[in-house]
Amino acid sequence: MNDADARMAKSVEATREDFATIRAGRANPAMFAKITADYYGTQTPLQQLASFTSQDARTILIQPFDIGAMGSIEKAIRDSDLGVNPANDGKVLRCVFPELTEERRKEFIKLARSKAEEGRVSVRNVRRTAKQGLEKLEKDGEVGKDDVTGAEKRLDALTKTHTDKIDEMLKHKEAELLEV
Repeated sequence: MNDADARMAKSVEATREDFATIRAGRANPAMFAKITADYYGTQTPLQQLASFTSQDARTILIQPFDIGAMGSIEKAIRDSDLGVNPANDGKVLRCVFPELTEERRKEFIKLARSKAEEGRVSVRNVRRTAKQGLEKLEKDGEVGKDDVTGAEKRLDALTKTHTDKIDEMLKHKEAELLEV
């Protein structure tokens, strides 16, 4: 049960991180968290190659630790699904995010809903695995039927708690996206 709870919590946290990469009205450095760049033949997360600062609501400054990585960082951002073209001045990259149109907001809401559903599916998969483990314990005669029934009820309550957290995060993200 403790293992299932920990794994469900990890699924919720992964969903929270996915939501952070979806842009709302304000540009934030977390949007670059899932992007990797080719750094001397190895795919490396941008967070390890540069520092990110938010200059204003729509601009992010990216200062590479190694100027030699500037080109690969620029290419990785351009190829990502962020929809920005970084401006290179030789020392820093400047990413200016366009205003969100109503159509783009709706696309982001659809994306947020799909990420939330992926999170809920992940939580339910953990539940299924734990339930199979309980059934195996009962079949092997290690625990009684009453113990398994009680554990399944606790497992269902855990599942509901974690899916409710995901639904709550989705509600906040939708409100954030609709805010003009």
